[in-house]
Amino acid sequence: MNKNFDLKSTSGQARAGVLKTRRGEVQTPFFMSVATRAAIKAGVGMEDLEAIEAPVVLCNTYHLHLKPGEALVEKMGGLHEFMKCDKPMLTDSGGFQVFSIKRKKITDEGVWFNSHIDGKRIWIDAERSIDIQHKLGADMIMAFDECPPSRLQNPMEPPTNPAELKGWKRRQERKLYFKIRTAVERTTAWAKRSIDAHAAKYDLSLPPTQRPQLFGIVQGGCFKDLREQSLKEITALPFDGFALGGLAVGEPSEAMYKVLDEIAEKLPADKPRYLMGVGSPKDLIEAVARGIDMFDCVFPARNARHGTAYTWNGELRITNQEFEASTDVLDVSCGCPVCQNGKGYTRAYLRHLMTVDEELGKRFMTIHNLAFYHDLMRTMREQIMADNFEPWKAAALVKL
Repeated sequence: MNKNFDLKSTSGQARAGVLKTRRGEVQTPFFMSVATRAAIKAGVGMEDLEAIEAPVVLCNTYHLHLKPGEALVEKMGGLHEFMKCDKPMLTDSGGFQVFSIKRKKITDEGVWFNSHIDGKRIWIDAERSIDIQHKLGADMIMAFDECPPSRLQNPMEPPTNPAELKGWKRRQERKLYFKIRTAVERTTAWAKRSIDAHAAKYDLSLPPTQRPQLFGIVQGGCFKDLREQSLKEITALPFDGFALGGLAVGEPSEAMYKVLDEIAEKLPADKPRYLMGVGSPKDLIEAVARGIDMFDCVFPARNARHGTAYTWNGELRITNQEFEASTDVLDVSCGCPVCQNGKGYTRAYLRHLMTVDEELGKRFMTIHNLAFYHDLMRTMREQIMADNFEPWKAAALVKL
């Protein structure tokens, strides 16, 4: 049967299932460790990901296109052989990175931008994005999309006269609406071209376990009608899964939750649902409660490198003076190689490593944070399977 997702249990709207890929099955919900340039920052290797049972790795199409280039990666046997990683792997389309670049020219055909490395002028469109991802060799790839901003860049200064402010805000909102509407239209057009480019290399009638899976992206910002327009257009196409994009671009969490409330349950129930670029432990819990299955975010690794650890009792700033002589581990309930259920490295040692800027400190902190995220996802799955998610959520959010 041509199916890649089995729904095993629900608890409220929260879902526990199994995603089937050509490199094995993954239990949902799950979090993807972000290996932007084919590596986790702070020297975390594939053996570390094995130790913390990381289920899926995400790599970045834009950065790998610039260096070392998809041709070299393909020559080396694809990302799995290049990285010595046998886990299922997902690559993004490059759309978010293009959005992040200040100087770019977006047209209906594609995007021109300058490399942040050497300033070289680069063209990327739907066909090229898919070709790059094919050569990288990921198991799940993303359709090319336009990721719009959550607010206007460089808006006009608001008027000082309060009587004029309401009209100014209305005009700004209208400008943003039309900008995002254009992005929705382009995303749909590019989604169709992405499917055609994918189908030119892989027979889409093949089971998803025998080829790379292609995910479509629903855009629309925080405008309900644009989200529903994009949802209708993207889910009408033969994608293997569906992602919600444009919800990690500066909007408050409450705005994201509102969009999820309006859209998430309308995504096809028989396909995996992916919320891109999100987020904090609280965001993950709230999104799972609304029916999301897949996540990625740089938060756990980035914050680890700056001294923040995630624990079952909330965030911990390891460089604080109070931990100078602490014999406790980061989290006694954590079984990662750093904590070892209370027998691992002390907070005092980790604080020392971080305050003297030793790379080992960043590595240990990153391993722990990623382990916490993966453990959080596994715990949520257990609670869904037991139909106890809402009571667990209420208790967990108090601590986290």
